[in-house]
Amino acid sequence: MSEGILTLIAGAGGLDWPRILDIARETLKRLGADLEPVDWLAAERAVDLGVEGLDPDQAEAAVRMAVAGDLGGIPLDLVAQPRAGRRKRLLVADMESTIIANEMLNELAEILGLGPSIAEVTRRAMAGEIDFAAALRERVALLRGFPVSALDDAAGRIRITPGAAELVATMRAAGAYTVLVSGGFRQFTALVRVRLGFDLDIANTLVTMGDRIAGSVAEPVLGRDAKLAALSALAAERSLTLEETLAVGDGANDLAMLEAAGLGVAYHAKPIADEHARHRIRHADLTALLYAQGFRENEIRRA
Repeated sequence: MSEGILTLIAGAGGLDWPRILDIARETLKRLGADLEPVDWLAAERAVDLGVEGLDPDQAEAAVRMAVAGDLGGIPLDLVAQPRAGRRKRLLVADMESTIIANEMLNELAEILGLGPSIAEVTRRAMAGEIDFAAALRERVALLRGFPVSALDDAAGRIRITPGAAELVATMRAAGAYTVLVSGGFRQFTALVRVRLGFDLDIANTLVTMGDRIAGSVAEPVLGRDAKLAALSALAAERSLTLEETLAVGDGANDLAMLEAAGLGVAYHAKPIADEHARHRIRHADLTALLYAQGFRENEIRRA
């Protein structure tokens, strides 16, 4: 039984899999690795290579460079990890630009005619250029006095990321606890939790006064530290080690929890998260997180 697993996941159809696998196997053998036979998780979509005698991170880096050098920038994601404990028992997921395609404050801003001013602050916060909590308070202050009905209008724009429903349903069916943790607002996370079947959602509360937005957020503001704290507390509550957890997100305020989780994945992420996260999915949809855990196509609960 191999000690490490390298999973190759296609972000699009039509890849030259025979050539990709030849490159990967030849690269790993040159580094002295012992390989198991190719194990397809989903035909032409995701495949495992069992690797023994080579550090998983080294295996991933070497294959990534070799494939890019030979085939260029093809839409292929790689995740290398130890085989032991591969399937996770706790999922903690960021919501905006991860589980959903939207940034909900930007949606609100567009509805209310505040788009450019709020969108730029959002971009800088997600890039780690400014403090998240301060940026949130600054943006929310601009909403003061607008009608609460705008929240319903924004909620109608929510777009679920491909693979999100399958990720949650499949992990829950396998016995995992699934949690949505967001620096956004519970007015939206509660809707997404119900729609996708998450067990729990944790987020900020946008303060309202009657039928108007008050322009403030209930304290304390949940940001980078709160996401890490939630991951740690949820694992402890369920008597799990952090190695048994999966975290996914896209921005600077997700990095701490991504670094702490047993499998922390930057998903179609902002540059700072993509650069610093140990694992990244740049091309495939969120079912990639299931393949990374060794789920096979016939085990995935389709929406």
